[in-house]
Amino acid sequence: MCAAALEEYCGSIFWNVSYLKRPDPDLPLCVEQTVLVWIPLCFLWLCAPWHLLALCQSANVNTKQLSKLYICKQLVASLLFLTAIAHLGVTLGEDFGPNSDQSSKNAAAYYANPVLFAVTWILVLLCHEGLRREGAIDSASIFLFWLLLVVCDIFPFQTLLREALRLGEVRDVPRFSLFYISFGLKLISLVLSTVADIPPEAKDLIKKNPEAGAAFLSRITFNWLNSMVLKGYKQPLVQEDMWDLNESDSTAFINERFQHFMKPELDAARVRFQNKMKRKLFQNIHSAQEDPQQNGLSSGLGKREERGKKEDEKKKKDNKEEENYPNSWLITTIYKTFKRILIESFCFKLLEDVLTFVSPQLLKLMISFTQDKSRYAWEGYLYAVLLMVVALLQSLTLQQYFQRCHVLGMKVRTALMAAVYKKALVVSNDTRKESTVGEMVNLMSADAQRFNDVTNFIHLLWSCPLQIIISIVFLWLELGPSVLAGLGVMVLIIPTNAVLATKARKLQNMNFKDKRMKIMNEILNGIKILKLYAWEPSFQKQVEDIRGEELKVMKKSAYLHSFSILTSCCIPALVSLATFAIFVSVSNDNVLTAERAFTSISLFNILRAPLAMLPMLIASIVQVIFMCADHLLSSVLVCVHFLDTAVSICDGSFAWEKDAKPLLKDVNLDIEPGRLVAVVGAVGSGKSSLMSALLGEMHSTKGFINIGGSLAFVPQQAWIQNATLKDNILFGSPHEEENFKKVIEACALAPDLELLPGGDLTEIGEKGINLSGGQKQRVSLARAVYSQADIYLLDDPLSAVDSHVGKHLFENVIGPNGLLKDKTRILVTHGISFLPYVDEIVVLENGVISEVGSYENLRASGGTFSKFLDTYATEQRNQRNSETGDYNLFLMKPGKQLVSNTIFSRMSISFFFFFIFSVRLRRNNSLTKSANADEPQKGQKLIEKETMEIGQVKLAVFLQYLRAMGWGYSAMVFLIYFIQTAAFTGQNLWLSDWTSDSVEYYNMTYPSWKRDTRVGVFGALGVAQGNRRSLFLFFISNASIDASRILHSRLLNNILRVPMVFFDTTPIGRVINRFAKDIFTIDEAIPASLRSCLLCLMSVLGTVFVICMATPFFAIVIIPLALIYFFVQRFYIAASRQLRRLDSVSRSPIYSHFGETVSGLSVIRAYKHQERFLKHNEVTIDENLKSIYLRIVSDRWLAIRLEFVGNLVVFFAALFAVISRDSIDSNVVGLSVSYALNVTQTLNWLVMTTSALETNIVAVERVNEYTQLKNEADWVTDTRPPQMWPEAGRVHFENYKVRYRPELDLVLHGITCDINSTEKIGIVGRTGAGKSSLTNCLFRIIEAAEGRILIDDVDIATIGLHDLRHRLTIIPQDPVLFSGSLRMNLDPFDKFSDEEIWRVLELSHLKSYVSGLQEGLQHKVAEGGENLSVGQRQLLCLARALLRKSRILILDEATAAVDLETDNLIQNTIRKEFSDCTVLTIAHRLHSIMDSSRVMVLDAGKVVEFDSPSNLLEKEGHFYAMARDAGITLESNTNL
Repeated sequence: MCAAALEEYCGSIFWNVSYLKRPDPDLPLCVEQTVLVWIPLCFLWLCAPWHLLALCQSANVNTKQLSKLYICKQLVASLLFLTAIAHLGVTLGEDFGPNSDQSSKNAAAYYANPVLFAVTWILVLLCHEGLRREGAIDSASIFLFWLLLVVCDIFPFQTLLREALRLGEVRDVPRFSLFYISFGLKLISLVLSTVADIPPEAKDLIKKNPEAGAAFLSRITFNWLNSMVLKGYKQPLVQEDMWDLNESDSTAFINERFQHFMKPELDAARVRFQNKMKRKLFQNIHSAQEDPQQNGLSSGLGKREERGKKEDEKKKKDNKEEENYPNSWLITTIYKTFKRILIESFCFKLLEDVLTFVSPQLLKLMISFTQDKSRYAWEGYLYAVLLMVVALLQSLTLQQYFQRCHVLGMKVRTALMAAVYKKALVVSNDTRKESTVGEMVNLMSADAQRFNDVTNFIHLLWSCPLQIIISIVFLWLELGPSVLAGLGVMVLIIPTNAVLATKARKLQNMNFKDKRMKIMNEILNGIKILKLYAWEPSFQKQVEDIRGEELKVMKKSAYLHSFSILTSCCIPALVSLATFAIFVSVSNDNVLTAERAFTSISLFNILRAPLAMLPMLIASIVQVIFMCADHLLSSVLVCVHFLDTAVSICDGSFAWEKDAKPLLKDVNLDIEPGRLVAVVGAVGSGKSSLMSALLGEMHSTKGFINIGGSLAFVPQQAWIQNATLKDNILFGSPHEEENFKKVIEACALAPDLELLPGGDLTEIGEKGINLSGGQKQRVSLARAVYSQADIYLLDDPLSAVDSHVGKHLFENVIGPNGLLKDKTRILVTHGISFLPYVDEIVVLENGVISEVGSYENLRASGGTFSKFLDTYATEQRNQRNSETGDYNLFLMKPGKQLVSNTIFSRMSISFFFFFIFSVRLRRNNSLTKSANADEPQKGQKLIEKETMEIGQVKLAVFLQYLRAMGWGYSAMVFLIYFIQTAAFTGQNLWLSDWTSDSVEYYNMTYPSWKRDTRVGVFGALGVAQGNRRSLFLFFISNASIDASRILHSRLLNNILRVPMVFFDTTPIGRVINRFAKDIFTIDEAIPASLRSCLLCLMSVLGTVFVICMATPFFAIVIIPLALIYFFVQRFYIAASRQLRRLDSVSRSPIYSHFGETVSGLSVIRAYKHQERFLKHNEVTIDENLKSIYLRIVSDRWLAIRLEFVGNLVVFFAALFAVISRDSIDSNVVGLSVSYALNVTQTLNWLVMTTSALETNIVAVERVNEYTQLKNEADWVTDTRPPQMWPEAGRVHFENYKVRYRPELDLVLHGITCDINSTEKIGIVGRTGAGKSSLTNCLFRIIEAAEGRILIDDVDIATIGLHDLRHRLTIIPQDPVLFSGSLRMNLDPFDKFSDEEIWRVLELSHLKSYVSGLQEGLQHKVAEGGENLSVGQRQLLCLARALLRKSRILILDEATAAVDLETDNLIQNTIRKEFSDCTVLTIAHRLHSIMDSSRVMVLDAGKVVEFDSPSNLLEKEGHFYAMARDAGITLESNTNL
């Protein structure tokens, strides 16, 4: 019916099979006039409305100039319109013209088609205009329309041409000419539609991001990346070469969307969780009522059982969290945020899956074509071309799918990293205690990466089952019910596989990795303490033990993994064996033909991937689901109300943890605006806690706090960022020169700035490493002053500075006449001298406010405060006496001179770190800027950019890895692998031979012995293959774990032995990155890419061998294809390797910034700067994303090109099979084409895995870089000191000179002095005189440039570092504690008994505190000792010293952070316990060294005075000037 209507419409036959039954086939004219015309036109008409929409919407018509490209497109479309009109004219002329033949009119098609085309060309003109108004650079739909049109026109093109050649003349000249003119115009349009129409104003944007200006064809083939790949080939890429991100890929955009969807999801999850908990609670109450005997059982239990119960409860609690907080919010949030990209990738994957099954059907047709020699050759060529076209389409859709999936993975990782960072900014203190910085960094690095990996393959969840079902359907059609046998084998193997994969994943927990990273983080943060105490071996052992456990888990997991790979590899062999065996056994009529066998084999090959992937995918999803249960949950709420008072606390009790006992109890406090309030009290009385409560950092158990205005906070331990000094002070505020100068002057920073190589632009290292304690505190104070807040919380900022500097700061900043005189100031202080000048004093005792009032009132009341003052009356009086005169004196002439000449003498330990990468300052005393006006910029960089290897990864690196694996293992792996490939190829050749039986025994009974032989050998080869594969996996797993152990061990060993100067100039994040990301790569990524690399290489060689054997012609094509392949790969690897390196390097700043943020949380929150830090984090992640995005695209760029080479392999294998079909068997054709179909993916994987291996091996290179760092001297040498050394404790300096690096100036200039046994020496000097350098020299933290130090006549340079450091004791300036038990912090080697430890705790006044703790000596110390006050930490350091009890003790400003009372306790303990020791004390508080035997005064690295305190005071030299500033005179000293 339909055909008749069409024949009437065309005026000719619509379809006749005879057209194809000849050597030169053609299509009937009617098909060409209808179907081939309508297909492209329908496509355009369906797509046009989208473009026309812009015409209707655009009120603001784009009046910009018309581009040349636009004019050309419109011109060609107009010409096409004219050809359509001409076509119509010709038809009208023929039918109605003067010479028309009235009897035969033209058919309707001759009228309809020109009209259809004319309308279409008008539509095209409108579409072009619509696109221009939209500002689009091109259109995919218009490109596809032109492509369809040209392809459909090829048929009439050849029909007309063949007819003209056959007849020897052109029958219908006008139509013939018009068709070829319009065909030419269509071709031109097709070419024009591949070019992007970039408006001039977008040119700059497109330079920074070429993707934005890429046309459709360039986008689907990733051609826009060419320039980057070429650049990467010519020269190593650097971060500055990276292009800008698309807006939708930027962190800010992703994070905003993620947060937008996260809030409602999280709220809903919380409601569900609460309801569940209520139900649980109700059930518990119900069951408790039923069983009353259970109550009260625990009353008699001891402490240990209680602790056990607590742990159980905690475990239960953790389990509950996991049960009740499932992935319910995170997964849905991710889905909603990235819905669009998920749907796009879904469509591409579906299309690709369908195309996958077209190839086996074409292969089947191809084999039947070669079997039937009577069929026309054009059929074979058609199949060859179709195979190529299908493979090409499959490649394009697959790469678009992969591109979207990897970008999705990248976005999910970004969203999670940004969310973790945001979480960290608001996380409460008790949550912070649960997860350390190390664990949070792991969450950002490894866990976010796991999410990334899972999302890459998320669509396989539905795609694998779909592929399996379709394969089985097609196999049923081929082999009938015997497929069920194969299916049975699969069903048996898959669950075992899934169980194995899940087991392997369960083992892969991050627990040990977290623990290891946590300890590493602490080791690196406290490396100086480890060196001073010679504790490295203890911590090295801890890390090695955890690493051992981690490797055990890895080994188990690797064995399970190899077993599951073995089963998944054997699946295709076993399935095909079972299926074919049953097929031929069921009936003698069932003969295995080539057609059947190879179609089945290629279907089995399709089955292989989904079967192998599915269990692994399910297991990794399970793991990710567990992960999302734990983190990103709890948060803290800080409520701030505004009232009339500046600060008011109403009946407040505050605790550090939600359910803990309150530390501050019943606090009532009102502070008027503009007052200066001092908070005083003993160590641990809750002064810092009060500050934290005011900042909202503590849990309020009752009452509330009102804060009237903005806050500025100066913490007790200054938090300094790794930025310039100026940025540290401005802290995000705009720069006002006048104000800035004022602040610098007031905070006594001016002299420092003159000394610093880059002035205020000098870079400060991580944690302010290159500033002295006093300088850090002054910078921290300057930051607060510059912020111009309303309320200042100053947590003991004056303790870390010298007494005269303290006075200066009080006078110019904090005091009644300082810069902050009109602001509200709450000052925690231990300095009695400042108290008379404050408006109000708050006295704290055991977390309770015992007194509040003015200085006079409290003195008069005779309370705690008054008694406390009387204890220190003498000092008090002296300080008061000197205050009136000396205050002013200090700020007048002598002060000026002192400041300029000596206070900030340049020879400070701290400044030398600056000069490490910097200038040599001239040693003149004038400190004028003019001489150095052009110099300063040189030394302002402290931290060098992270070095990055460039160019090809050296062969040596691969060899190093193989050496670490062991040569024996390496050789075995290669050999076994070769045998396995041989078995695989042999099995397929055997199958090919087996199918030839169908020809040999045609119409005959198939002998059963032959059948059994065929099945037996086929099975045996399959088993051999699986057996070899599992051996290979076993060896490679063992070898790679050995390599992991050796490389980590070397890295750790060396890092603990590098000199201190390395840590001062290297950000910790950079070292952590080596232990986190790079070791993770060596553990997991390298073994996997090495495995895949070998698998693919052998597979490709096997394929090439089989195809060449089948069609020897193929060998001719191999060489050009191999060349194309080689060049593409070389281009790609050069760029890709560098992109991966950039990815590694740009990750470090993310972690560094994260660590820095977490350590400065209270400061950031106090200043309300969370937004700024979030922005900075976004910028840092974006820098990293630039290289990741280009890496993803470069992978696709490569894949498209390689798959094109693979598709040519398929094409040529098929083509040569057609050409030589008379000389080869159909079974060989089947074998060669089915192998070729496989090669496309394999070739692609080969380059991917080799380049992944090459880029991953960079981790070995980076780890090696740190294993080759120069070490400090040996820990133990052959020259051992006597067992009891030092017995006397004499120290002799002999012309001792020292510098931090060979090219730098001296820090100590020829110090010569003798310190006798049991002498108590005080060491004083202005900031930067070289006091700390002296202690560093005693411990050989820095080595001598000249001269020597003798301790009891032993030259310390001749013995091992540990022999030296074990025999000396130091109480350092910064009390560093490590997370672990209190006992471990005192005695990491477990040398001492508990009794000895309790004794030293008693002596250091901590016994009552520790015995009051629930867990006593096993009390867990938080990371960095955060759950102890600074004073308590200092007392613990004293306890460490008492425990070691060596003959020489060094106190490095050890009492700077404690109040006078505790200071007194410490001094008394030291006097008593170390009376028979030599004690060297570096002091800020001069009164603490006034009872020394002698005092050494250092200035500019020289000893200027060295005598008893009384003699020095009489001399009226340097010491006298300092003593006078501190209010100490000769008389007061005599009184003391």
